[in-house]
Amino acid sequence: MLVTLSILLENKPGALMRVTGLLSQRGYKIESLTVARTLDPSLSRMTIVVDVETRLRPHLLKQMNRLINCLQANDLTEGPNVVRELVLLRVRAPQENRTAILKEAEVFGARVVDSSVEGFALEATGDSEKLDEFIAVMGAYGDIEVTRSGAVAVSLEPKKLRLSPPVPKTHGEPAAVSHN
Repeated sequence: MLVTLSILLENKPGALMRVTGLLSQRGYKIESLTVARTLDPSLSRMTIVVDVETRLRPHLLKQMNRLINCLQANDLTEGPNVVRELVLLRVRAPQENRTAILKEAEVFGARVVDSSVEGFALEATGDSEKLDEFIAVMGAYGDIEVTRSGAVAVSLEPKKLRLSPPVPKTHGEPAAVSHN
């Protein structure tokens, strides 16, 4: 079963590797992975779509929440959420197909980001199935080149994010030593 996880993690070296390492060690196949900084530059939001047996979902979530640098992992597979992908598609087509390509792009809510004598570069967002269909339709008009993002998801649950406060330093820890 495909599971969509949303993970808030510290924006530190090795954080992404820990998450993907956990998944690969357990033999889970990552279908999609997207990560970027949040409004707080010290934090990143990661959306992962991974193939996991239904009975192992709670166990995987528990393991993610135990990882170093992971502040909160949520399963967005069920419940109210929005999941979107982005596709950039370049279509090379003869002049006589140009009008039809633009009409089809409009039907899918795609926009032209570049045009040339060879064809168009189009941008579309939506769920995975819609983008699959868009790609198939554009492929009928000529040679295409496709680049897709991974899924990006946000929960629509009314609850607020709850994070643990940072652990204060204890007085027994040695002070940092400067070597000048």
